[in-house]
Amino acid sequence: MMKIKDTFYISHGSPTLSIDESLPARPFLQSFQEKVYPTRPSSILVISAHWETSFPTVNNVVSDGPSGTIYDFYGFPKSMYQLKYPAPGAPKLAKRVKELLMSSGFERVEEDKERGLDHGAWVPLMLMYPDADIPVCQLSIQTNRDATYHYNMGKALAPLKEEGVLIVGSGAATHNLRMIRDTTSVEPWAREFDAWLEEALIDGKYEDVNNYTEKAPHATLAHPWPDHFYPLHVAMGAGGADSNAELIHRSWSLSSLSYASYKFTAPA
Repeated sequence: MMKIKDTFYISHGSPTLSIDESLPARPFLQSFQEKVYPTRPSSILVISAHWETSFPTVNNVVSDGPSGTIYDFYGFPKSMYQLKYPAPGAPKLAKRVKELLMSSGFERVEEDKERGLDHGAWVPLMLMYPDADIPVCQLSIQTNRDATYHYNMGKALAPLKEEGVLIVGSGAATHNLRMIRDTTSVEPWAREFDAWLEEALIDGKYEDVNNYTEKAPHATLAHPWPDHFYPLHVAMGAGGADSNAELIHRSWSLSSLSYASYKFTAPA
């Protein structure tokens, strides 16, 4: 089995990424297998901003049949509600995630037997792995907890890399929907937060990123709610304390929505 050295944080921005050819993040994700990560994983674990629960929860626990596609967005073009991403479920991976978390002090881990893939998972995966032939499991986030909790969750999941599992956090490097404007100029506060994040990650200051509410400029403006940021902490924790972070994409839409995406590589 191919061991995996890297984990990823992908900024998925707006759900229109699924159809909008003008977004630069689209070709980046479409070239993922060719240019960013040619290793084919045995399965994929997605930690999406769009699944919040009180306790860590895994889906696709029952069947390795095709995953359902969840349309958890409103008022978008009709064509988006016809897209499907029928990747196989990953019940073995779901059980393994539960096992790893519980043995690392996460006392309660639940299983959702009904839930399919939300757009935080299927929109980027549709572009990255269009054949939908790699089993996928999702793990939820807990917005009632802090960033360090999610970093520790990632640390608990690190052994999955040895088993050929690709761990992908899916969110947005900046995410304040009240502040989006239809303009090509980027808001200075968003640019400053985005630049701070890149510098902290590249310098390996993961503790600062865990304490971003105190350390980062405009933290509450960039993330009034932490749902789109916590998937980064999981990917960072799974990468490992001594991993190297690399910015693999940056683009903007709607004045303050960052598509900055990162790779965390464990030392050889």
